[in-house]
Amino acid sequence: MRLYNRINAIKRINQLAGKGVPFVFLINFEHNCSYIEETNAIDADELLYQFGTKTNYRHTNTTVKSHPIVWSPSPMPFEEYQKAFHQVKNNILKGNSFLANLTCITPVESNLSLDDIFVHSEATYKIRLANHFVCFSPETFIKINNGIISSYPMKGTIRADLPRAAEQLLEDEKEMAEHATITDLIRNDLSMVAHNVSVTRYRYIDKLTTNSGKILQTSTEITGRLPDNYHQNLGNILFKLLPAGSITGAPKKKTTEIIKEAENYDRGFYTGIAGYFDGFSLDSTVMIRFVELQNGKLYFKSGGG
Repeated sequence: MRLYNRINAIKRINQLAGKGVPFVFLINFEHNCSYIEETNAIDADELLYQFGTKTNYRHTNTTVKSHPIVWSPSPMPFEEYQKAFHQVKNNILKGNSFLANLTCITPVESNLSLDDIFVHSEATYKIRLANHFVCFSPETFIKINNGIISSYPMKGTIRADLPRAAEQLLEDEKEMAEHATITDLIRNDLSMVAHNVSVTRYRYIDKLTTNSGKILQTSTEITGRLPDNYHQNLGNILFKLLPAGSITGAPKKKTTEIIKEAENYDRGFYTGIAGYFDGFSLDSTVMIRFVELQNGKLYFKSGGG
């Protein structure tokens, strides 16, 4: 697997997109390490992907286990998380941040392999990098189609089986404030690379499936128009938008510094982005819902605003 630094990743993406060559990319949270490969050169034993209906997965790639699934997480000590939480909260109280996405890493005992998780999980976007990680994300980063760039930040969840779940979610003051903040941030981000940026749908609800049941999630659609030469500059566009606002916070630069100081682990490719360019259009995801393999052990990376 060839990895690229930031400068070479931008060049490679610009080159491939400018020529209309289909490719897949993975970019880590620090956006200093990227995997980029033409789709016709991808070995499914190394990388499995699904971006909506675009996938290289075939049922012969993996074997689905029929035995009962074991999934036993060992959450970090409460005091350890509380320390990181208060570190972030104190910065919010000081006015250094309005919204922060604090994440952590959780060891998991399981009889599932990365391939098993890829097959069993239900998500719009799925990535399995052999011997490294699997991601099953519902969240779009950006889409580009006919010169229109669209982003769909997701903020706000609730169990779908609760009474008046949709109403509770839409009326929750914390969720309303968080969603408004991230919408403003993403709108400003898109304005750096596009013009005529506007919010086209605000706080619409999707129903998602998780291993613990159905949840409702609120999202917003924000769109803008890119310059005519965007294909030749796709790498520059992507990296200008990183890291993703939904998994950092606002203001982005300062909040990223705050959460990096509070978190005591390396996010790696977790909360980075992955994308599929078909030669004309782009679909990409924020890599959340993420399980990593380290020294033969599984770790679930997760967070919240």
